[in-house]
Amino acid sequence: MRYTVTTFKVRLEVAESGIRIRNSETAAIVARGIFNRLDADKEHFVMMGTNNKNQINGYKEVSTGTLTSSLVSPGEVFLAALRLRAAAIICVHNHPSGDPMPSQEDQDITRRLKECGEMLAIRVLDHIILGADSYYSFSDRGLL
Repeated sequence: MRYTVTTFKVRLEVAESGIRIRNSETAAIVARGIFNRLDADKEHFVMMGTNNKNQINGYKEVSTGTLTSSLVSPGEVFLAALRLRAAAIICVHNHPSGDPMPSQEDQDITRRLKECGEMLAIRVLDHIILGADSYYSFSDRGLL
């Protein structure tokens, strides 16, 4: 008799398009395609991994939260980045309220992700917050 115990499941989506991220607008367009498949009434945090040429090689939904928050662990973000063999990452999350302005928690996790990325030699290219019709880019604001 054989027993199997599943302790966790990890799903990494691999992009086959080789889309090159040239700026925050391109990243936001790609991210909206991912977020269109997720529940719009909850916060989701997604990490997109890129190669050295900034081509997306995959993504992982790191966290799903509530209407107003999502718990994000830098360890989970970079574990997914390492599994994707990412040279750099772009973090994206949504605000179901529609307002993309970052909260203090958003600013804090961005700072922590940047610090952790520097230790692991994985560049954090951007952290984008998706709103209803717009987005906020930490990179565009010079905060990364």
